[in-house]
Amino acid sequence: MTEPHPAGPRLLDRDHLGRYTGGDAALEAELYGLLRGQIHSTLDALGRTGGDEQLWRRLAHTLKGASRGVGAFALGEACAHAEDRPHDAAALADIVSVSRETLAAIDETLAALKAA
Repeated sequence: MTEPHPAGPRLLDRDHLGRYTGGDAALEAELYGLLRGQIHSTLDALGRTGGDEQLWRRLAHTLKGASRGVGAFALGEACAHAEDRPHDAAALADIVSVSRETLAAIDETLAALKAA
């Protein structure tokens, strides 16, 4: 569920998030749900930035902060890498790939929280 990404950082670090939520499962679920929505909206927006490098950087930066805030460190790192590489196909592919892995980890975590 929170396996390390092949590059190193964890997909979801529940211990990190737990320091801020005090172990409140409902709050954790809400925060993971918010990140889930932000991932979807950011991926959509990144694909529509045209030549706007500032918008690309702002989107990558915002998703980086949101990801790191809840312990989605692999996604945060992918976004940090892409932040300075506007419209780079490899950077976008990395964000998309790690986003999919992170979304799967969120779904698994949400299911576990619901079952508990």
